[in-house]
Amino acid sequence: MRIGIDVGTTRTIAAGADRGNYPVLSFQDPDGDPHGHFPSVIALDGDALVHGFEAERAARAGAPHLRSFKRLLGDPTTHPGTTVELGGREFALLDLLTGYLTAVRTALPVPVGEVAVSVPAHAHSAQRVMTLEAFRRAGIDVIAMINEPSAAGFEYTHHQSRSLTSRRTRIAVYDLGGGTFDSSLVEADGASHVVLGSRGENRLGGDDFDEVLAELALERAGIRPEDLSAAQHAALREECREAKERLTPQTRRVMIEISAEHDPVILSVDDFYAAAAPLIERTLEVMAPLVGALDADSGIAGIYLVGGGSGLPLVARLLRERFGRRVHRSPYPAASTAIGLAIAVDPDADVTLTDRLSRGIGVFREADSGEGVAFDQVLTPEAPLPQTGSTSVTRRYTAAHNLGWFRYVEHPALDDAGEPRGDLVPYADVLFPFDPALRELDAAELAAVTVERREGGPEIEETYTVDAAGIVTVRITDLSSGFSREYGLARRG
Repeated sequence: MRIGIDVGTTRTIAAGADRGNYPVLSFQDPDGDPHGHFPSVIALDGDALVHGFEAERAARAGAPHLRSFKRLLGDPTTHPGTTVELGGREFALLDLLTGYLTAVRTALPVPVGEVAVSVPAHAHSAQRVMTLEAFRRAGIDVIAMINEPSAAGFEYTHHQSRSLTSRRTRIAVYDLGGGTFDSSLVEADGASHVVLGSRGENRLGGDDFDEVLAELALERAGIRPEDLSAAQHAALREECREAKERLTPQTRRVMIEISAEHDPVILSVDDFYAAAAPLIERTLEVMAPLVGALDADSGIAGIYLVGGGSGLPLVARLLRERFGRRVHRSPYPAASTAIGLAIAVDPDADVTLTDRLSRGIGVFREADSGEGVAFDQVLTPEAPLPQTGSTSVTRRYTAAHNLGWFRYVEHPALDDAGEPRGDLVPYADVLFPFDPALRELDAAELAAVTVERREGGPEIEETYTVDAAGIVTVRITDLSSGFSREYGLARRG
């Protein structure tokens, strides 16, 4: 079966493509009970790593465990060599993700065919590369990687097509997950979907609401955070997550069990909402450039609420206060992305997507004989991605130094002076020897070379290739000799 798999911060959800239907697939827990998700938890049970429901059970028994590992993937410093401490042992994050996805594949109730997967719209390239590599190592045939709010746009047009008219053809997707917030403005014309823009924040999601509720509970109980052990803190956050997910528009009070050593506390939901409202206001500030005032000329049919975090009643309430009746909540908020992925991987659905880079890519180069740097934009933010295959950008110049030291960064915007600003993510350092005498040196040896200005350098061509998943490679070629090297930038060299 063709499947869409959405690896979420707290839960992984899969949907299948079945003759025009896109059911959410069930996972069985150790007791044989079905669930519409597989917990995004890894635990060290003795000497063995366990995943999902088994990891949750081990965690409740006190085993060292890792929740919200998707947030680690989104950290700007994360790369394929990143390690994580668990139970006093060091594990490669890529190995942990591979093991988790292997467990997901094993737990799926149907044979796995071709798969579409998702990443946050503002995922940096290392996160995209690591996600694809982990799926490959887990034996899963990924044929498409799609930004989460873009996939949710497919689910919108599948279930809410009647809200689209000749004058209102755009959907603003508001995707509040467990660890990230993304928004995209999507133009829908029949089966064609074009992403007009994306905005997001990689560290804003349901986990932060859980933390707010935990802080309120500790304050009400008169307990200092440092009075709880790390295990008690983890258990309290899980208790707050479950309490938050039980809230309905009619709920007035919520009880929080802090730990076995402390009495439970009763909190007013209004107090929780007052403390949580600034988080939702931040999402509206992030999304504001996409939707403006949502007036009659915006062409927006509606704001579509998806992601598990959007299930908090306060989210829909505040958005409706701001935008009125054009706020629609998905009937499957936690599963919307997975359903959209299943639609994307279904050849009979015949949908198309033109997405965009959410971050620009540029490079700081050596200047003034190595005493200065100059910044060049390579790919602009929101540059369109190819629907299939790849596209390339080429630049040529005469080398002015013996060694090219390229420091690549991802960035959301440029200032008036053409310098990158905002959430900068180091992308890769590339050393390319312009001087033929340096070409037998390895990367460590090249790093020790003094950059010197040279006259009459070779003609150099840089070719940047970006694929449909937004992953970029560069090939640097000395045109005079044919010497060439290719670098997978997100792999840090």
